[in-house]
Amino acid sequence: MLYGIVAAITALFLAAVLAALLRVPALRLGLLDRRQRQRRVPLFGGAAVALATCLVAVAGDWTGIAPLGDGIEVLLVAGGAVAALGLVADVWRLNARFLVVGTAAAAAFVVPYGDTGAVAAVAGVGWITFVALAFRSLDHADGVAGTVAVVTAFGVAACAAVEVMDGLAVLLSVFAAALTGFLMHNWPPARVALGACGSLFAGFLLAAAAVIARAGHDPVAGSGVLFALTAVGVADVVLVVLSRRLARRPLLRGASDHLAHRLRRLGLTAQGVTVLLGVAAFAAVLVGVLVHAGWVDVRAVSWVAGGALVVVLGMLRVAVYGPPRARGRRARRAGRTGRVGRAGRPAPRPAPRPAPRPAPRPGSGAASVYAPRRQSEDPAHHPEPGVRRAGRSVSPQVNASLRVRNG
Repeated sequence: MLYGIVAAITALFLAAVLAALLRVPALRLGLLDRRQRQRRVPLFGGAAVALATCLVAVAGDWTGIAPLGDGIEVLLVAGGAVAALGLVADVWRLNARFLVVGTAAAAAFVVPYGDTGAVAAVAGVGWITFVALAFRSLDHADGVAGTVAVVTAFGVAACAAVEVMDGLAVLLSVFAAALTGFLMHNWPPARVALGACGSLFAGFLLAAAAVIARAGHDPVAGSGVLFALTAVGVADVVLVVLSRRLARRPLLRGASDHLAHRLRRLGLTAQGVTVLLGVAAFAAVLVGVLVHAGWVDVRAVSWVAGGALVVVLGMLRVAVYGPPRARGRRARRAGRTGRVGRAGRPAPRPAPRPAPRPAPRPGSGAASVYAPRRQSEDPAHHPEPGVRRAGRSVSPQVNASLRVRNG
């Protein structure tokens, strides 16, 4: 018990320090994540969470104070491999198929085949991959993925404690503490982001731990518990897929159509959105823990599923897509050139402006308009050559054309 408290405090401060330190190289290398198209948040926060979790867990296992066990050691190694894959994706922007294949390969090493059977094991691999990518999708706003992951980690740790899996419970407690330290920098407005490294690591570790904790139980009840523990991430993925399919948009093209984006359009603040989704995750996780412990019937999961369905259908009514860009460009171009009339018909092209007439040369007949005024014939205005005027002298050599023009 004492070691668990010390390990959690160590992981919290270590993750907070690493997140602050790794923020500087992320800024210098340009590894940034755009938030709401207005500001960029440096990545490597996920690397801080993964490093803090692995270092503290390995230290406890190596000293023998809190041995993890063979299965948990494999889980930690596989989670580290997924985090490394996500870090590569943050640096070089890997294709989504590489993330799917790599996460599925890592999940194949952690599923307990002896306790689940072949069919359930394959389903478990698919579920772990799906939840890892769901948390990757949930990292679309400041603080959302970290808050939901902390709540889920405590819930899965409670399920592991019910099954007397002390090593798994300690690992998840350390992970939750590391995420809490990371949230010191990720709370809106965030100074650092999880990125693919941290979000994939979080989703993989939580889903794999839940599958291990539920191994050997009823598959139907186990499916309900797994869904309840990750209901917020699943609802976000379903919402995005349905919304883009209905709007006939590409599934893999990013857009501001996630849960947090739609809640912001309804008028909630960034902090309010994070708190609301954290509360929703807590309610769903609580139901999953109670069902796993046998204190509540499995039919309680239907309330979680019904609530998630209502949220998805309600959020679909929030408009998030603007007009197509091609139409907007054509309209702007037509408005600039004046080719589109009020009735939608092509407007007549305006006549070109006449070129400015060049200034006439002095003495030309066509430039009488620009000629100086005709002066008086009074000798006072035309002094004799060589007569000095007050203030100036008149040269006797005058241009003939100028004399003729002046009369």
